[in-house]
Amino acid sequence: MRIITLLGWAGAAMAAPAHSAVTATGDVGFVIESSIEIAADAHAVYALLLTPGRWWSDSHSYSGDSTNMTVDARAGGCFCETIPAAGGASGSVEHGRVIYVAPGRQLRLSGALGPLQADAATGTLDLVLTPAGKGTKVRMTYVVGGYLRTPPARIAPLVDRVLDEQLQGLKRAAEAPAP
Repeated sequence: MRIITLLGWAGAAMAAPAHSAVTATGDVGFVIESSIEIAADAHAVYALLLTPGRWWSDSHSYSGDSTNMTVDARAGGCFCETIPAAGGASGSVEHGRVIYVAPGRQLRLSGALGPLQADAATGTLDLVLTPAGKGTKVRMTYVVGGYLRTPPARIAPLVDRVLDEQLQGLKRAAEAPAP
């Protein structure tokens, strides 16, 4: 699968920013914490979070095109991706299930992202937005637990880099000049 291959080279291809780290690993999981400051107000950043096709990396999607990704921002809503038909029926993937929504302040999802879906793992991705100077600080925490076939200490840095790439994309999209 394309996303598994991409996670493998993610470490060599991207430099991690100062505010991204694997903060815990153990036999049954890991914790990643990242933060970034964005020169935009919290409501604009939150609205952007709900349109991942504008900031999520195409290379970390199943379809190869992040515009196929959507977030239904309500408890029970889906962070999903449509996979267009390639000579047959189209498919889809659920990246996560929305479990908490506080517009302009916080979005929490439950789900094992990317290759973690193939294991008996679960994850909680929490995105908290707070005022920071003239902009917004986004703090992301991803806690993963369960049975992982790849040792947590080995896969956690790769997942950290991939998620940090998404935060960097969120920042670029939020701070881009209006067309």
